[in-house]
Amino acid sequence: MPEASVDTIIVGAGLSGIYAASLLARRNRTFRVLEARDRVGGRILCPEYRGFHADLGPSWYWPDIHPKMAALIAASGLHGYRQYEEGMSCFQYPDGRVRAVGGYVMEPPSWRLAGGMMALVRTLLAEVPESSIRRNHPVCMIRREGAGATVGVGQLEEEPRATFSAAHVILALPPRLAAASILFEPDLPAALTQAMLRTGTWMAGHAKVFTLYEEPFWRGSGLSGEAFSQHGPLSEIHDGSNECHPPYGLTGFVGLPAVERTDRRGLIDAIKSQLAGIYGAEAGKPAACFYQDWTSEPYTATELDRPPMYVHPVYQPPAGRTSIWDGVIHFAGSETAFEHGGYLEGALSAAERAAGSV
Repeated sequence: MPEASVDTIIVGAGLSGIYAASLLARRNRTFRVLEARDRVGGRILCPEYRGFHADLGPSWYWPDIHPKMAALIAASGLHGYRQYEEGMSCFQYPDGRVRAVGGYVMEPPSWRLAGGMMALVRTLLAEVPESSIRRNHPVCMIRREGAGATVGVGQLEEEPRATFSAAHVILALPPRLAAASILFEPDLPAALTQAMLRTGTWMAGHAKVFTLYEEPFWRGSGLSGEAFSQHGPLSEIHDGSNECHPPYGLTGFVGLPAVERTDRRGLIDAIKSQLAGIYGAEAGKPAACFYQDWTSEPYTATELDRPPMYVHPVYQPPAGRTSIWDGVIHFAGSETAFEHGGYLEGALSAAERAAGSV
């Protein structure tokens, strides 16, 4: 038997889903958040080391062009700080040679969030009743029922192990993942399904590493921590440190395609060797090292996401539609935003649009 009907089912507990839940909570609406993972945050993932939270998902926001993020962080009493960019950058040639080059300062300025991006999710969670969140609840079916919908939880090839009913459903997950993992009854229009499958999930093909140290020794050498490499395995590296106290960090993106990232231990050893070659032997001996390959996350990536994305797409709602089934289902993942799609700002605006529509 389905649980008692609620106003809204939110599929996904990433930033978009949790923000939508907080907005509905402020309006005293009844809802359930169904999250496939055993944790909340989605692509926001911040393992902790000595009080520092390393961003293995999104780590930057840009206050000058992301007003929703800036306003929410300020209203939440959180603290942001500028990305460290003082000093020279490094360029690594295909043969491993390293050359110091003029530093590249991002414009507009990039900011990091004290406590990692998970601090923002935790703040929003404080507004959401814990009883409204169901972890380990992968949605496998959404069936239209009269003026609402029934949502099934389980595996695609099996009967749902639990069902929920609601007047509205907010899909707070990437459109491609929704199209590939959820059975819709009746079928969605073919053009819409194709548009959802063609919408690449940002970060789904990426892998990221974070190494932590007691001292920012690269700064003492006049380096910003920023590096770009044609040698690899990291193609881009940045200073990922706390604002002004240890631990200090280097964080980078793996430039290898997913098919070449199967040997995790060997890859991490190669990354440490590369860091030592760029910044000195000390860089190859971090106090802690965190690694995340998003391609291996079934609740982020599909097989279509394995080829790397080298350019940030221009995202829009799939097939230009923000809702379907006469307003029963609403799209709210970051990739469905009209502006700043794929960024945290897009996740907030899409959530506001969907929560306002229900």
